[in-house]
Amino acid sequence: MSHVLIIYESRTGNVKQMAEAISEGVKQEGLDVKVLPVNQVQIEDMTGASGIIAGTFTSYGIVAGEMKTLFDASVKKHGSLKGKVGGAFASSGGLGGGVEITILSILQMMLVHGMIIEGNYHSPHFGPVAIGKPDEKNLKACVDLGKRVAVLIKRLGL
Repeated sequence: MSHVLIIYESRTGNVKQMAEAISEGVKQEGLDVKVLPVNQVQIEDMTGASGIIAGTFTSYGIVAGEMKTLFDASVKKHGSLKGKVGGAFASSGGLGGGVEITILSILQMMLVHGMIIEGNYHSPHFGPVAIGKPDEKNLKACVDLGKRVAVLIKRLGL
């Protein structure tokens, strides 16, 4: 059965809370989901999933270190993520901290792997963001991301 892997890197719990909300959206669409902190993810977890949603806090305006390290290590399986559905989310300590750049850098890494990314014509366009602790609107956007990724996986028959 299709399943979605949600990978997160969180120091304060904000990104973890977002990952859990995304998980709810995936489940609402009837797919299995596995939520793992980045330091527990093996490349095989990624290659075995139909979809991958990755999120991190913003560190110096870009993706945090362990998430970047995971994607750097994934080069060993380059090509094996081709055709999988991807999505991204992020949190920042303040406005103007680089949160959208963080999401875009995750999506860039996914695109290099040949993954399928669906934009959102409603806001947030690139993926859910939170400034500090996610509020109700942020968490709703997270649930929506989980649903959209799950629906696309089903539509593609993955």
